[in-house]
Amino acid sequence: MSEQQGFDLVLAGGTVLDPASGLNQRSDVAITGSKIAAIGVDLPRDGAQVIDCSGSTVVPGLVEGHSHIFEQVSKVGAPADEAHLRRGVVAVADAGTAGASTFDAFRRLVVDGNAMRVTNFLNVSVLGLIDFRFGELLNPETLVVDDALATAAANPDVVRGFKIRLSEDVVGEHWQMLLKKSVDLAEQAGLPLMVHIGETEEPVPTVLEHLRAGDIVAHCYTGKPNGILEDGKVFAEVMAARERGVLFDSAHGKSNLSFVVAKQAIEQGFLPDILSSDTSARNWHGPVFDLVTSISKLHALGAPLDECIRRATIVPAELLGLDKEGYGRLEVGGRANVTVLTETSEVVLPDASGNTITAPRFEPTTVLHDGALVETVAWRGGQSA
Repeated sequence: MSEQQGFDLVLAGGTVLDPASGLNQRSDVAITGSKIAAIGVDLPRDGAQVIDCSGSTVVPGLVEGHSHIFEQVSKVGAPADEAHLRRGVVAVADAGTAGASTFDAFRRLVVDGNAMRVTNFLNVSVLGLIDFRFGELLNPETLVVDDALATAAANPDVVRGFKIRLSEDVVGEHWQMLLKKSVDLAEQAGLPLMVHIGETEEPVPTVLEHLRAGDIVAHCYTGKPNGILEDGKVFAEVMAARERGVLFDSAHGKSNLSFVVAKQAIEQGFLPDILSSDTSARNWHGPVFDLVTSISKLHALGAPLDECIRRATIVPAELLGLDKEGYGRLEVGGRANVTVLTETSEVVLPDASGNTITAPRFEPTTVLHDGALVETVAWRGGQSA
């Protein structure tokens, strides 16, 4: 706590929720320049711009662990600024939209072309995810280990892992060979592998046999065949994989998050390690909308808010190595990346399977990126219930 005078901005009277430090109480957050100058009760406000956050929750700037934002090259890419920064996200990982052959364009257009911090999971196919209609690994020769290793080695500030989609329409009959080759690639690079499940040829337990601690299973709440449930229960092999360090990512997406699966898993204590939206050009106008809406949905299904925020801030920040750059936490002297969430009235929220729930929704009413106020955009969702 600090009694320093002369703050530029004070976020006043909100509930400050910072899972990284364990803070969860009504406090003010004071900003000077690009840094958090103080966190405490009734901080001095003379000369400062004051934003009343009473009744709202003040959290670290959100970290999106799974998105598709390669807008100018991939038909899958959503606009990064509109879909993320202006909706409360200050750092993001693109999940396999770029491959080695398109990475230079990704770096120039997306990484260097956006204010927020951008990392990626490099697609193991040199083609990347240019168009969902055409599986990037149907020709197994597009997995060129040397190209992927060279791209990762030359761009360690951006490439934080690799991505393979294991759906049958992407890998065909070669899933096991391609998965083993991808795991070996990731092992050589010393990086995690993100594996997309849902409509895989084999059940999840068979896939998990190949994964290492730190690898990531995306779409853990998918309603497609071969998900994490069997007769409504989480596979024992899924629980065992988590125990040995395999991570699970909610990754909503256009066609994966099922309220039925998510509710059953959450009731059994199976929360995602990473809470992400899997935003893309196919879903940012619905059913996903944004990361805050994905948080709202899982919270409405029974996941505690502090655990939702943990999985959308410090956990992905640590996974991506961004905690070392000050992302994912609120601390005095740290980066002034802050998102203020205000609960709205009940709305109808859709999943990716055609189901809906009626529940309150969180809205990012104030967003700070390195101390600067971000002009937010309104929610793109439906009508109030």
